[in-house]
Amino acid sequence: MRELVTEGQETIIIPSNYKYANKGVVTAVSASDFTLELEYEPENIMLNTYCEFYTQTKHGKLYFDSFAKEIKGKTLVIASPAKHKFLQRRQYTRIKFMNELEMNFNNTSYKIQTLDISAGGMKLHSNEKIDIEGDYAIDIPISEQKFVNCTFLPIRIEKAEEGGYTISGQFSYKSSHDKMILTQFCAKRNVEIKNK
Repeated sequence: MRELVTEGQETIIIPSNYKYANKGVVTAVSASDFTLELEYEPENIMLNTYCEFYTQTKHGKLYFDSFAKEIKGKTLVIASPAKHKFLQRRQYTRIKFMNELEMNFNNTSYKIQTLDISAGGMKLHSNEKIDIEGDYAIDIPISEQKFVNCTFLPIRIEKAEEGGYTISGQFSYKSSHDKMILTQFCAKRNVEIKNK
């Protein structure tokens, strides 16, 4: 684990209830565990109860399950996991995501068809001309009741062969918590798709 988790590495921790997702920085690493200094108080994270962990390494996006051996305020000692897997080499896990949504800019609503998504951004199709300089407010559905509110910033617009436009861009978030939720949603869906 020492080669995979290093001091100063940012790590996301997600308990069974993902609403209590948290993130922290690794402050120490040993053969049997590592210490994680959290950004927020560890709500719903309990001793000896498995959580999901996601972190970026030079080998790609690392995913593993483990548990807290000690909890002292925002400082957690995490047991080294028995197994781990790399999800992909990109910084954020990208998944196929087909949804008809709307996004808004300057009091105008634009109908779009999303194609794929990650916590970093998305690719979409639109029959309407999109201003590449626009900041588009959009709600990303991650369940029937839950949405992540963010801003879509177009980076590349191309004319599509079937008509309309294919647009790629990145997300900007009002809170890092929303980014964590979308990161976890994409990573989890990616694992589910691979296991089908």
